[in-house]
Amino acid sequence: MPAPEHLLAFVLASALLGITPGPDIIYVLVRGAAQGPKAGVAAAAGLATGIVGHTLFAVVGLSALLAASATAFMVVKFAGAAYLVYLGVRMFTGRDRMDLAGGGDTKPLGAIYRQTILMNLLNPKVGLFFLAFLPQFVDPAAGPAAPQFALLGVIFMAVSFVVMAGAGIAGGQLRRWLATSESAGRRIQYATGTVLVALGLRLALEKV
Repeated sequence: MPAPEHLLAFVLASALLGITPGPDIIYVLVRGAAQGPKAGVAAAAGLATGIVGHTLFAVVGLSALLAASATAFMVVKFAGAAYLVYLGVRMFTGRDRMDLAGGGDTKPLGAIYRQTILMNLLNPKVGLFFLAFLPQFVDPAAGPAAPQFALLGVIFMAVSFVVMAGAGIAGGQLRRWLATSESAGRRIQYATGTVLVALGLRLALEKV
């Protein structure tokens, strides 16, 4: 187990990374604004759960495989980008309709949770980030690396969930302010679709 001071440094670094503006926190904010705080928290939970998968990938070396194989990296990268664009198109076409004036979420929380897990797992840059970030806090003198990886992954998941859930709740408050406008639902729906498509294109075009 890493020394307590290493764990404290890891928690602080994880929190700082969590509040740094990026695709995940932007998505959670938009989802909260679109469907309310519960939906934002569900999205945060899905993204945090995806971290478990990336931790396992790092432990067994799959992230190293992605780093070493340009073909494998590109396949996963474009699969993730295509999924984000697909979700965005669903918003544009009204398949995931929003009604800010209504009394509840229009998309089941379980569906949001599952979608965001898949979004996270299909982002190879997250896997490469774990491969670069976690080893900095692993102490070879403290025992085998795999249990330390697992512990750090759980800590990062917990910190990320707290930060992103806060963003989802903040987005939910924005939704309440917009609920008095009949046209707000359609505007937020198009904004959400635009964000998803933009994130997908960004992932597809971004270079490592």
